[in-house]
Amino acid sequence: MEKIEAVFLDRDGTIGGDDTVHYPGEFNLFPLSYELISRLKENGIKVFSFTNQPGISQGKATIADFIEELTEFGFDDIFICPHNHDDDCSCRKPKTGMLLNGAKKHKLELENCVVIGDRWSDILAASKADCKKILVKTGAGNSALSEHYQKIKDIEIEYIAKDLVDAVNWILYRQS
Repeated sequence: MEKIEAVFLDRDGTIGGDDTVHYPGEFNLFPLSYELISRLKENGIKVFSFTNQPGISQGKATIADFIEELTEFGFDDIFICPHNHDDDCSCRKPKTGMLLNGAKKHKLELENCVVIGDRWSDILAASKADCKKILVKTGAGNSALSEHYQKIKDIEIEYIAKDLVDAVNWILYRQS
């Protein structure tokens, strides 16, 4: 595997929480998520949050609330889609806007980046942007492999991980 420049991490179901949205103040990281973000960074890999948060456009939380929370988790940068499901934006996963913005801002080659997520939309966005793809079985990961499998069945997923620990270990093993 080429040297990984950055990892784009989904929030809900990937680094904590479950298959539903929990707003800042109610969101709990999985054990070791903070340490795993730090381990990636210690290995010279930038770590970005990229998350769909339609509750922002519904007034349930603010972008500032999410930025404050995600900054505390140790992310190098944060990319948030605040739009509703039916808004025609370019950033909401499975669209690639957040990944493209991250690549432009940080001068990255997306084929040298990894997306880790639990939903079919994370994997599809990663595929469209030519990133490496890791699906975690936490959160909505199992449903991505069952009821939503048709949406990603033609995508070569580099790794299906039990959880974030497994995903990060897989990346770091291949970087050594």
